[in-house]
Amino acid sequence: MSHFDSWNVLTEEEDEELQDASFFEGKRDVILLCIDCSESMQELRDDPVYENVKTCHLLTALEAAVQIQKKKVIVGPNDSIGILLFNTTRQSDTKDHTSEIKKNTFAFQPITQISAPKIQELIQLLDAARDDPDVLKQTFPPLTGKKIPMGDVFTSCNWFLRDGAPKTASKRVFLITDEDNPNPSSAQLLTSSRTTLLDLTQSGVQVEPFFISTPDKPFDANKFYSSVLLSDNVNDEDSDESGVLPESISITRIDDLLSQMRFHEVPKRALFSIPFEMAKGLVIGIKGYGLVTEQKKGAYRYFVDLGDRMEVACSRTVYLDEDQQAEIDKSKIVFGMSLGVPVTDETSDVEDNGFGTRIVPAGKRPFFDADEVRSFRTLNLDPVIKLLGFKDKQELAFEDNVKHSYFIYPDELKFSGSKRTFSALLKTMLAKGKIGLCIALTRRNASPTFCAMLPQAEKIEEGGWNEPPGFHVIPLPFADDIRAAPLEEGYRASDKIKDAARTWIDKLCVKNGAYPPDSYPNPALAYHNAQLQAAAFREEFDAEAFDDLTKPKLDMIHKRAGSLMKEWKRELVKDDSANMVIVTAGSKRKADVSVDEAELRSKYEQGTLAKLRVDQLKDFLKNKSQSVSGKKAELIDRIAEWMETHS
Repeated sequence: MSHFDSWNVLTEEEDEELQDASFFEGKRDVILLCIDCSESMQELRDDPVYENVKTCHLLTALEAAVQIQKKKVIVGPNDSIGILLFNTTRQSDTKDHTSEIKKNTFAFQPITQISAPKIQELIQLLDAARDDPDVLKQTFPPLTGKKIPMGDVFTSCNWFLRDGAPKTASKRVFLITDEDNPNPSSAQLLTSSRTTLLDLTQSGVQVEPFFISTPDKPFDANKFYSSVLLSDNVNDEDSDESGVLPESISITRIDDLLSQMRFHEVPKRALFSIPFEMAKGLVIGIKGYGLVTEQKKGAYRYFVDLGDRMEVACSRTVYLDEDQQAEIDKSKIVFGMSLGVPVTDETSDVEDNGFGTRIVPAGKRPFFDADEVRSFRTLNLDPVIKLLGFKDKQELAFEDNVKHSYFIYPDELKFSGSKRTFSALLKTMLAKGKIGLCIALTRRNASPTFCAMLPQAEKIEEGGWNEPPGFHVIPLPFADDIRAAPLEEGYRASDKIKDAARTWIDKLCVKNGAYPPDSYPNPALAYHNAQLQAAAFREEFDAEAFDDLTKPKLDMIHKRAGSLMKEWKRELVKDDSANMVIVTAGSKRKADVSVDEAELRSKYEQGTLAKLRVDQLKDFLKNKSQSVSGKKAELIDRIAEWMETHS
């Protein structure tokens, strides 16, 4: 930030204009794993990883719960996870709950903050289950002959979350089962399931289903769950198949349960929820989401050694008066900017000219309070996205997208009819090939920004990845935000070389034609988290056992496209343009004249400042906000004076 903008900063605690990752760290997340314990879930089968070891769907689900809790210890230590089992005859201990959960449901792990001892208890149970496959059946006896009504399951989840989860946290239920028709031929139980699920969602809980489908027992969501788990779609009102869940929601391989959970592990939290003003008097509610967020290492904390224990030190910012050495009320702090050396003439006090403005006397600095500075930044606008007009889609250039865009979606809870109005605008703009122009103020301390609204139609792919309907809000750049790139035309490859390259590129395409970023974590961040996880569980960290998923599988690459790549290289060597080198004149770099402060202080103490060049002396004085005028002797005296006052 330049020096003349430094006054326009309120406090470090205010919201930043750019996306701040602390928003995601500050809000707690609660996950309730609701796992089916029926006979089919506990049916033993060969373990695909370990030889001569039996496993079951319940064991795999509990292993996935362990892995998620281990990761939460590092990335979300303030989050909470609970485990609720249903279709089991084991009785629940109701002493820890103010409300009794339904029969044939068991509160295996209450909703508590992530802790290593709780996870280690579950790990010991899983280790015993691998040695003796009947441990899980003895610990959680399955309900035989019938299934618990799903309405009772959703009611138990509601009570479980109401009693144990913080009110301000984002609450989700991970439903894991392999039974596609738990309550067959019962319209009453189907209606009860939909009603209790609606009560659950209206209390702010999101249900994420994980349906296990095997070749022996395929999962058909249309039998029961398509009528219960209604999809949340903008086009639901006009779609004939709004009650049909996609087939990709089922897990065909039980080994993929953990990878599927990772996609839903981070909750979809809205960055902002503000009105969308389409015209005067026509306002709907929207939510904005950030599609691209950089994941970083967690913030470090300070600890105080109290001898017998370590306590987290809470830090806060305090403003002190240098003269009185007393804390100043934050509301009394004013902001101003330096206007140079004041003149000697002083006039009378500030007067009001009768029009609500202040006259600053000559030689005085204009000061503003926090509300005035905020009004300068926001132009006295409340958070809103205001539609200004429309343009053809072709007028939005690729280079206009210089910042991360937001994705907006209708919010029916703020304004009734938002989804219907939003859908009508989206369909009309898609049909006419238009984009919208708007002014957006997403937070109270942000600055209004002119943005382009790019409509996106819903697209469902075979691999399960889909593009939801909505608008991409793209911040438009100013003229000085775009620099002209130098255009240099190189040699073009021949069609024969292009065809040879295309053959091996087609062989190495990403599976399903889509790149899942959650499947390839940042290796440096994952290595850091693995060390912290080992320290939290008092385990020995094995650096050689760390698996970097971003490393290319060279054996597979050579097996698939090795011969094709060799053929492409042979064709490339034959082409004359591949061996040509474009000679460009190099630019001479400016020498670095900066001098380190420690080195300069050493020369000052030795009395050898005169050996430095004038440009080096001026560079140091400039960095210390001192005057750089005068001859070399004056510069040396000025540096010596600065050294004496800052010793």
